[in-house]
Amino acid sequence: MGSSLDSPAVAELELGEGVRWLAAGEWNALVGEESPFLEWEWLASLEDAACVGPATGWAPRPLLLREAGRLVAACPLYVKGNSEGEFVFDWGWAEAASRAGIAYYPKLLVGVPFTPVAGARLLTAPGEDRALRARQLAEALAELCRGNGLSSAHVNFCRADEHEALAEAGFLPRLGLQYHWANPGSSSFDEWLGSLRSKRRNQVRRERRELSEQGLSIERLAGDAIPDALFGRMFEIYLSTVRHNPWGRQYLNQRFFELLAERFRQRLCFVIARAGEEIVAGTVNVQKGEALYGRYWGALRSFRHLHFNVCYYAGIEHCIEHGLRRFEPGAGGEYKQLRGFDAVPTWSFHWLADPRLRRAVEHFLARERDETGHAIDWYRVHSANRRDAAPR
Repeated sequence: MGSSLDSPAVAELELGEGVRWLAAGEWNALVGEESPFLEWEWLASLEDAACVGPATGWAPRPLLLREAGRLVAACPLYVKGNSEGEFVFDWGWAEAASRAGIAYYPKLLVGVPFTPVAGARLLTAPGEDRALRARQLAEALAELCRGNGLSSAHVNFCRADEHEALAEAGFLPRLGLQYHWANPGSSSFDEWLGSLRSKRRNQVRRERRELSEQGLSIERLAGDAIPDALFGRMFEIYLSTVRHNPWGRQYLNQRFFELLAERFRQRLCFVIARAGEEIVAGTVNVQKGEALYGRYWGALRSFRHLHFNVCYYAGIEHCIEHGLRRFEPGAGGEYKQLRGFDAVPTWSFHWLADPRLRRAVEHFLARERDETGHAIDWYRVHSANRRDAAPR
């Protein structure tokens, strides 16, 4: 793949060799208050731990836009040799391409590896014309595909203010859904329970009570309160989910958890469950601004309602105590909707070079958007939250 191309806007576009080769301050200036998973510390740690790289099918090649040597815009871009770890699944597209004799891989992907969290994908420096820079980056992605014979470019979990630039560059929109918790302004967990419909409120109370009756306790540790030794234990807990589920994939390694301890501790909130002194389960959460993000969960022993308490109720308590406005616990899981998490839309955009494949995907996406939109509407009507207790 070529390493640079010129933009008609007197700016120079280039492909980096990885985020870790860039100055942390330079990259993070573009991220600003955006998703913590875009920060240099997270992306560079994935590279340094070899969780991403050509051997894993995730070759990091950040798209960089400079003017007079200053980084004014960028994309977290990867050359993909597979569709693993993206959470916006295109296996069917790849299969259809293969049947038609179209080489689907390698492809380009803009996003955060193994992380279904929405946020800016067309990053711009403070003070820049964001609309202009977004158009330049979107057009550059399409040109990289055309100029290098690549099948497609995909921008996953992007922000609403990026849609127009991507659509103008020929990207097709895809609608998905997740379940997020929004703080109704509660001052305590019990007060929040009062905002649920009575059936769901009783269900949550029963699930919390039964956990206690099994002799389990829940503990939350954030930032400097997280002991060094716990990072190794959380890696073991992460592996438990990977190994005990048929769909599990090990994307992360122990070195990545060690780098989180060194570089990312202030963003972390670990929730652990104990049976006496023994840690039996836990989840890794990430916090920034007014949001909490749930990431890696696992259990070393099985207990009734353990998952709901560790992954959801402890996170909600943390948000209420610290005044956070929303909690994004990750992809999937209709059971979240029964516990106070409401359906929200997510968007990705896709550029495909071959006209035949593009037409087929375009028709598929139109049907999928209609079905997903109806599903979101249904889940909102059947929310576990009382209609008179909407988030402030």
